[in-house]
Amino acid sequence: MAMPQAVKIVEVGPRDGLQNEKEFVATQVKIELINRLSAAGFRNVEAASFVSPKWVPQMADGTDVMAGIERRAGTIYSVLTPNMRGLEGAIAARADEIVIFGAASEAFSQKNINCSIAESIERFVPVAQAAKAQGIRVRGSVSCSLGCPYQGEVPVSSVVDVVERFAALGCDEIDIADTIGVGTPKRTREVFAAVTQVFPRERLSGHFHDTYGQALANIYAALEEGISIFHASVAGLGGCPYAKGATGNVATEDVLYLMNGLGIETGIDLAQVVEIGDFISTSIGKPNVSRAGKALLAKARSEKTTCV
Repeated sequence: MAMPQAVKIVEVGPRDGLQNEKEFVATQVKIELINRLSAAGFRNVEAASFVSPKWVPQMADGTDVMAGIERRAGTIYSVLTPNMRGLEGAIAARADEIVIFGAASEAFSQKNINCSIAESIERFVPVAQAAKAQGIRVRGSVSCSLGCPYQGEVPVSSVVDVVERFAALGCDEIDIADTIGVGTPKRTREVFAAVTQVFPRERLSGHFHDTYGQALANIYAALEEGISIFHASVAGLGGCPYAKGATGNVATEDVLYLMNGLGIETGIDLAQVVEIGDFISTSIGKPNVSRAGKALLAKARSEKTTCV
């Protein structure tokens, strides 16, 4: 299958990337991060999460963040909503898209939310219906699609089953997420080859973590299956609590460098994203784990010092 000529990169750094940070990231820093990302050309930014502050204290300021950002026409600002209360917050905050989630692993579902996969997705029925009634896009995220920290291998049939359940809820997009970063290109192709049989290829996305250094290879494999939506986190923000030492989401700069090298259009300014990665890493006092980002930043700085 021919690779897509253009892709959409969903920037998840402000939500998925920051949610596990122990030290609270100032609301104004989050707002500036989102504004700079949308200015760099991202058409979809995961901006906030409307979950209980008790469970995710880092996302407690979602309302203020959504109220403070400069909205750009044509940009989708997404928020995570686990229940009806979260949806009410999303509606009040004028979110363009809500994100609901379910695991492809029965063991993961039982361990984390104490219910079956089917029960967990059934809980989202009223949330999805109410969002649709308000004209809000709905995105479903299938976690542990390529492996689980508790049961190990996840059958492809389980991923297909969850995709079909999300499709029945009316999801506009569905993410195939390698939550702990154990996936390999062969498995990635197998999973996408299967799920494209039950949901439109152009509305499926790849969400890869880089725990084992396979994220870019997996993205390339997904491109070969005709997938044209990918998630990434600026500076590689984020970690996975289920995989000790994991770097978390694939770095946006690395994904953009790959796409530019393949001649695939993204509509995003890589140079701006490199600067944004430096900004957020410095702001929260964390190392920038993007290889392309660090290399391009060093190159830009050396050119500034030598060219007087």
